[in-house]
Amino acid sequence: MRLSLEENVMTKVFGLAIGALVIGISGANAQSAEPSYKASPDVYKVIFEDANFRVISVNRPKGLHDKAHSHPLPGIIYNVTDCSTKLYEPDGKTRDNNAKAGTSSASPITQSHSAENTGNADCKQLLVENK
Repeated sequence: MRLSLEENVMTKVFGLAIGALVIGISGANAQSAEPSYKASPDVYKVIFEDANFRVISVNRPKGLHDKAHSHPLPGIIYNVTDCSTKLYEPDGKTRDNNAKAGTSSASPITQSHSAENTGNADCKQLLVENK
């Protein structure tokens, strides 16, 4: 059986959400900046939320440097497209991150940072937070 792109992405998101639950990621809060979807609502949009999970669609256009924001909940980030990002920490340190489409990684609790799309195209991701 062949899945459509939308069914395939949703299957992966569901799998990531279950994986986050299974590995027992804590729902502890740590926050100094507004959560991503409040700080930069043009980039981060909540597309699903219940008592256990929040799913955020991320669309960072080429060249955009978003506002300082937090990730008050641990989660999993799934890269829909290739993403080249420069991350800016509050202490002035930066780091480059290059993620390939179809990959995922843990998204730890982050009190504050901002991200700049340094790639040649829009960066699209799905962030599944475990409450």
